[in-house]
Amino acid sequence: MDKLVALLLAAGEGKRMKSKKPKVLHKIMGKALLEWVCESVLEAGIRDCVGVVGHKSEEVEKYMGNRLKYFYQKEQLGTGHAVMQTIDYIKDNSDYVLILCGDTPLIKSDTLNKAIDKVKNKDFGALIITTTVNNPKGYGRIIRDNNQNVLKIVEEKDANENEKSINEINSGMYCFKTDYLIEVLRNLDNNNSQSEYYLTDTIEMLLKKDIKVGALKINESNEIMGINDRKQLSIATQIIKEDILSHHMENGVTIIDPKTTFIDKDVKIGIDTTIMPGSIIQGNTIIGEDSIIGPNANITSTEIGDFTKINNSTIVESKIGNFSNVGPYAYIRPKSVVGNNVKIGDFVEIKATVIGDKTKISHLTYVGDAQIGKNVNIGCGVVVVNYDGKKKNKTIVGDNAFIGCNTNLVSPVEVKSNSYIAAGSTITKEVPENSLAIARSKQTIIDGWVKRKGMSRGID
Repeated sequence: MDKLVALLLAAGEGKRMKSKKPKVLHKIMGKALLEWVCESVLEAGIRDCVGVVGHKSEEVEKYMGNRLKYFYQKEQLGTGHAVMQTIDYIKDNSDYVLILCGDTPLIKSDTLNKAIDKVKNKDFGALIITTTVNNPKGYGRIIRDNNQNVLKIVEEKDANENEKSINEINSGMYCFKTDYLIEVLRNLDNNNSQSEYYLTDTIEMLLKKDIKVGALKINESNEIMGINDRKQLSIATQIIKEDILSHHMENGVTIIDPKTTFIDKDVKIGIDTTIMPGSIIQGNTIIGEDSIIGPNANITSTEIGDFTKINNSTIVESKIGNFSNVGPYAYIRPKSVVGNNVKIGDFVEIKATVIGDKTKISHLTYVGDAQIGKNVNIGCGVVVVNYDGKKKNKTIVGDNAFIGCNTNLVSPVEVKSNSYIAAGSTITKEVPENSLAIARSKQTIIDGWVKRKGMSRGID
């Protein structure tokens, strides 16, 4: 079985991005540019993925982790020089090498498979992925003979007027038979105005040896678009965004306003769920069927059940059950688990808390580091006082408990099942089952106090 290696060129600084971080780590819909390319490689069935890194390589390596094997281009001396860094590896581990740019997030796995198959079936020494564009200025032109065989690649600065009129361009992505690639790399020089080693020169070197070079011309020119500045990043974002939204709509999801809806690639959504305008759904979020998300929901890496409504709320790394309602203006922070038929109302904040089925937390409440049972009612203005200045402490509320308005539950504390807490109480000790807890001072009335103190606010 043929061995395949994909080389991802990711050593450049990307000065036009005007950024402190490497260009290939700029994100589109939750994934770095390099990550998009890497995933296309994996989807094409190639498991040996190599990154050639240079500028701020430690940041690239930290982000991509073990998804890549790393080779280092300490000096950026051209694309050919970048590939040279991998000669020993590809010699021992590949029959064919796919060379891709780390800043081309739109390249599709189907295109990569076609390129590989064409090299094998046509017995090419190399293949160039090409496309046609209306305005080829700045790109290398593909020069063919009368039989449409590739003759050479001519860079813009070296092209004559006839060649400049050609609109078939080089993508900078190739598939090589490894033996041929190594042979020409060993003889590649930098005798040019930039003193760089150009990978494009290897094509001309192969052709001079009468080794056939093919081309795969793709119809979607967007696939080869490299991201060099923020404007191109925005264009690519819109293309990927539209692809993702189309995928969900084709699979039975209603998206009311695609222009204002952003959904990351790895999000999964069930049929008959509706996404309302202004919603942002990120990370590894999973949403069930028949739910309503939004308007203006901001959801990250959260699991949401069926028939659940999320209105104008933020949910991060949590789980929401079936038939539950969240919002408006609720904030569910990480490590929270909300059961079925639960109501989380307006201006409620939940953090690292498990909430049982049929519980209601309707408004203006904070619950942190707690375990709340089933069918509990938590009134307006309740605060779980979970932090003592040094560590977080836990509060436990049993099933069917009733927590009155403006109650403070000072952790660690437990409120047993079927108990009641009177409004305005500060609870510091365990509340037994089936009991009523009142923890507030007795109301005192002092007649005539306002007049004696001259505090009257009446109209003169």
